[in-house]
Amino acid sequence: MTKDIVPDLLSAWEETYKKGQLTLWIFLSLKDGPKYVDEIKEFVETKSQNTMSCEEQSLYRNLRKYEHIDVVSFENRKGNKGPDRKYYFLTKMGEQLLQQFITRNINLFFSAEINNLLKK
Repeated sequence: MTKDIVPDLLSAWEETYKKGQLTLWIFLSLKDGPKYVDEIKEFVETKSQNTMSCEEQSLYRNLRKYEHIDVVSFENRKGNKGPDRKYYFLTKMGEQLLQQFITRNINLFFSAEINNLLKK
């Protein structure tokens, strides 16, 4: 295998990784406080240092799915101008789900053994 293929392999891996990470980023944005879709999008892109991006339609589709399973809800609030906006937030079950996901899948990266491997 030549070095010329590494950038393509990395891009393919990152695309697969990003699709699986969108839920985590959306939940983290809502853990930060209630947000409407544009704020969620901005949070995801800013906090991921622009390694993640998401289309509004994708966010709406995911938020509807999360709402359907009762891990996200929303309330209508006045917008700056125009119609009311839906401000999404994690439900109690959503908060529990996020915390358990972090405990099982994120905290392991802070173990000394894994941290040493990441630094090598």
